[in-house]
Amino acid sequence: MSLRINDIAPDFTANSTEGEIRFHDWLGDSYAIVFSHPRDFTPVCTTEFGAVAQLAPEFEKRNTKILGVSVDSVDDHRKWKNDIAQVAGAPANFAIIDDSDLTVAKAYDMLPADYYLPSEGRTPAHSATVRTVFIIGPDKKVRLTMTYPMSVGRNFAEILRALDAVRKTDGVPLATPANWVPGQDVIVALSLDNQAAEAKYGPLDIKLPYLRYAKDPA
Repeated sequence: MSLRINDIAPDFTANSTEGEIRFHDWLGDSYAIVFSHPRDFTPVCTTEFGAVAQLAPEFEKRNTKILGVSVDSVDDHRKWKNDIAQVAGAPANFAIIDDSDLTVAKAYDMLPADYYLPSEGRTPAHSATVRTVFIIGPDKKVRLTMTYPMSVGRNFAEILRALDAVRKTDGVPLATPANWVPGQDVIVALSLDNQAAEAKYGPLDIKLPYLRYAKDPA
């Protein structure tokens, strides 16, 4: 069964470019972006890891740790980081784990059922579906998932935007509308009546009885 929103993210222990990681302990009270890819030294993924390297300060501001998952070895990851830095103009100073035995890919259901994966001579096509993004909360629960095909580079500006929306609505009666970015109005949940909503969030912009906007709370 695939992981669903609010499932506890599977714990695991793995070797990484930053040493051994025990995932739940490593996460602590932070959010995490866990993103995976089929092989090192591949063109699309090099641009993606470069995008993450450039955005690393933004994730840090949001109390969010970054964890790359790859089906290659830590030695390969360390060599690949040189290419990533060359393309991005920024160092890839985040952990990438060795998932060459596919433990994490299987625990997080990144592979199709009963798919044959050779132990030798594996190509990116064999693990093409290992291109998933998870946003994990400090409570170790899955908050959001995205899965991409090999030919489509991930939009990490959108992943950052989605992280902002997850954090904005975490544990409060708010939601974000389509295309929301920080600073724009948010939607007040129907669990609050108009009086309670205004007391909590200020004047409402009521478009429909069930669609009520409030200013983005600081």
